[in-house]
Amino acid sequence: MLDEPRSGRLVAWGNALLAGLVAPDDVAGRITAGDAAHRVSGLPGEEHGPVGLTLGLGRLRALGVTGLRLAMPVPGHPLGLSGPPEFNARAMEAGEAAVTVGGAFLGLVPEVREAGPAGDVHVEVEWKCLPVRDAPPADVPSLAEAERELAEALRDATEALARLDVAGAGPAAQAAQEAYRARAARGREVLAPGYPPRAVRVLELAQRVAALVTIAADGHGGAVSASQIATRADVLRPVERTARRAQVAAYNAYVEEAERRRP
Repeated sequence: MLDEPRSGRLVAWGNALLAGLVAPDDVAGRITAGDAAHRVSGLPGEEHGPVGLTLGLGRLRALGVTGLRLAMPVPGHPLGLSGPPEFNARAMEAGEAAVTVGGAFLGLVPEVREAGPAGDVHVEVEWKCLPVRDAPPADVPSLAEAERELAEALRDATEALARLDVAGAGPAAQAAQEAYRARAARGREVLAPGYPPRAVRVLELAQRVAALVTIAADGHGGAVSASQIATRADVLRPVERTARRAQVAAYNAYVEEAERRRP
């Protein structure tokens, strides 16, 4: 949860590109980040194999796509999905996907491959394009709902974990804290131009809650019995779910705002 999902970058910067707020080359660099290359395959009318990311986004715009939404499903929680089963299964396996809005009903699922010798491994991503249903995404809250739920979850989880004497110590916990601080320092670089300030605030809070989950789940901390460990897991499970829902709501805020303004 501390790492920005690739589909999140595709959604945020893809929306900025579709709105004409950023240049295509800048968008490609933001989406690929530290990966070697991103390509898109399975686009309607494309018969010559995968195309580059910039060309792929251009094809989506030519198809009439006006926005992108994020999905972050896990088993038992098809967050952001709308079917059909083939797309849902691929997205569930990847744990993420991007879904188009307007013009065409398509979903893009990242297929990640590592290549190269030990010590010089690079990552390549192929976005598999599949048809999706024209239906509301599953269980995605509004930005306002997500912000309220996150604040409540953070308060309740902090109180519950304090009662369980969760120290959050250990190397993994320290790494999680450092990762969160690094992300917080980057602040508004996470979302692209065109997003409302509230979306940035909700995403930052979602990352804070995710950091709490990671730290609290590290090792056994202050738990001294199997029942206490199980109780901690019960506390963290709904918190992690709330954080994922809020993250999706933040990335989808651009589309939510555009739909609200539509006459």
